[in-house]
Amino acid sequence: VQLQAFGGGLVQAGDSLRLSCAASGRTSATARMGWFRQGPGKERAVVAGISWSSGTTYYADSVKGRFTISRDNAKNTLYLQMNSLKPEDTAVYYCAASLKNWYDSRSYGRSALYDYWGQGTQVTVSS
Repeated sequence: VQLQAFGGGLVQAGDSLRLSCAASGRTSATARMGWFRQGPGKERAVVAGISWSSGTTYYADSVKGRFTISRDNAKNTLYLQMNSLKPEDTAVYYCAASLKNWYDSRSYGRSALYDYWGQGTQVTVSS
């Protein structure tokens, strides 16, 4: 599975942005997908996750109510709609895909469970 993330950019606080992650290859085996981010001087952390089949979602507390993860199975594309952006949302955003199923939502945050990663797209939010 190959993942390509795009849609990042420079925006002002309060603006919205939508990231996309196009998946290609053996996508039929994908079970879970997630968005991670790594800000300056910070470790990579999960932002949101989704079950590819059911659409069940997971969000980090820091983005609940502002970000929405979704997927288009027909287009093999993952999205992250980001609203009310804050300067602390500035980071490189990565999409990731896992061939594994899990039932504890906290597992979305475990990087080691993902099998494939996109190249990252920069999001910069100015104050």
